[in-house]
Amino acid sequence: MEKYGLAILLGIVAGFLARWLMLRSDYRHYPTYPHGQLTHLALGFIAAGLGAVAIPAIAKPDYVAVTFLVLAAEQFRDVRNMERESLNHLEETKIIRRGSDYIEGIAQVFEARNYLVIMTALFTSGATYWLGWEYAVVAATVSIAFSLLLMSGSYIGNIAEVVAGEVHFEGSLLKVNDVVIMNVGLPQTRKKILEEGMGVLIKPKDDDARLTLDAPGQRMAIVHDVVSILGSKVDINETELMPVARKNPDKGYLAFFLVANETDLDYFMEIIRKVPVLESARGTTLKSYFGRKAAD
Repeated sequence: MEKYGLAILLGIVAGFLARWLMLRSDYRHYPTYPHGQLTHLALGFIAAGLGAVAIPAIAKPDYVAVTFLVLAAEQFRDVRNMERESLNHLEETKIIRRGSDYIEGIAQVFEARNYLVIMTALFTSGATYWLGWEYAVVAATVSIAFSLLLMSGSYIGNIAEVVAGEVHFEGSLLKVNDVVIMNVGLPQTRKKILEEGMGVLIKPKDDDARLTLDAPGQRMAIVHDVVSILGSKVDINETELMPVARKNPDKGYLAFFLVANETDLDYFMEIIRKVPVLESARGTTLKSYFGRKAAD
């Protein structure tokens, strides 16, 4: 019994530690509210418990308990629905929205993290039961490192070059370099844009990256992440100062215009480089057979 208890205890500790390390509250502002963090930590503790008791239940053997664990693990599918519903409700109050692709990506990530917690607790518990607590420390460290690696993902800076652009007008047309952003009619608004507006170009490094940047969901994610840090001077039902990412249809790069509360161009470009590439927008078409033939 003592052997079972130690295996379960170390498995729960390792799994909960993994979930705590994967609970990121960064510039994407989710989850920042304490109740949201508590919810995810509680689910992480439950997931760690499920993974930790699996090995002792099999070794005992108690196959009824194993069946219960499988059924309980399937309930973590509801985590995705919970996240999706919460974020969709929050989306209704935002001026600059994340977009459905970003929301679905966040929901998938939180579901996957609970499965990684189960895996970490399972490996740690198994190492404790069969090899001893010394090996359990190694198993926990490797499992947590592997979980963090899987959660790292790729960023816009990995697939595109971000450079400064020139904000200017041709008549009433606002442009960033050669890309038309919008039509601005009021002279005072044009003056404000010329004084405070910033523009950047996001140039894809290859054709797959061009397809990724072409996705509307990815563009919305870029705009949202930048505005969540630098802020925006746009107000409700106001369009002339709205941050916009437009595409050059011939060359495939994006032009991003923003009138921010914090006018720091270098930081503006660095934030864009750190925006995650959404799984739903990831361009891999040219890696297929027909894609390679078309590229040739």
